[in-house]
Amino acid sequence: MHIVIMGCGRVGSSLARSLEERGHTTAVIDSNAEAFRRLGPTYGGLTVTGMGFDREVLRQAGIERADAFAAVSSGDNSNIISARVARELFGVDNVVARIYDAGRAEVYERLGIPTVATVPWAADQVLRRLLPAGSEPQWRDPSGELRLDSVYAPFGWIGRSLASLEQAAGVRVAFVTRLGSGILPQADMAIQEGDYLSIFMRDDHAEAALAVLESGPEKEH
Repeated sequence: MHIVIMGCGRVGSSLARSLEERGHTTAVIDSNAEAFRRLGPTYGGLTVTGMGFDREVLRQAGIERADAFAAVSSGDNSNIISARVARELFGVDNVVARIYDAGRAEVYERLGIPTVATVPWAADQVLRRLLPAGSEPQWRDPSGELRLDSVYAPFGWIGRSLASLEQAAGVRVAFVTRLGSGILPQADMAIQEGDYLSIFMRDDHAEAALAVLESGPEKEH
């Protein structure tokens, strides 16, 4: 994957290094060239000085071939504008924006921009939302047999019940994050666009379960 990151503060630089360690290519954008020092001498990705919502700056960072975009600068407005430009003008489906003002997060989620609040584990949370489902489980039990994965509800399951998803994929939905609030699910609860599902599954069944989630109910067997 090629991932473009706007903001080279503590979260952005940590995110870039983590992605590079996992074999992905990255480009980091920041308006202050001095900020790139945080990446360290071994960083091998691109660095672009400028604003993350500037189209030419984004092109220099490889946005036209990007698989994902993360806006993690210190400004809410810059983050959300950049995320929308990446998605709406350049067609990057997988975007995430770091948000300081929790009151704005619900509005942005309704616009279809996944947000992560400013907390100590922000870089880890952004990383999990950028990488493909299944590559970074949220948690594993001590035996290594069970895992917890967090994924955005695939489009094919929107409007379907959680019970039908659980039965088809052989998983258990532990809780749902909807518009920034955690919900304990009921079996007949309908899945909505933007729902963030935290799902328990067996580790040896994860690949098959995630494939069912992605394929949607129309391909159930």
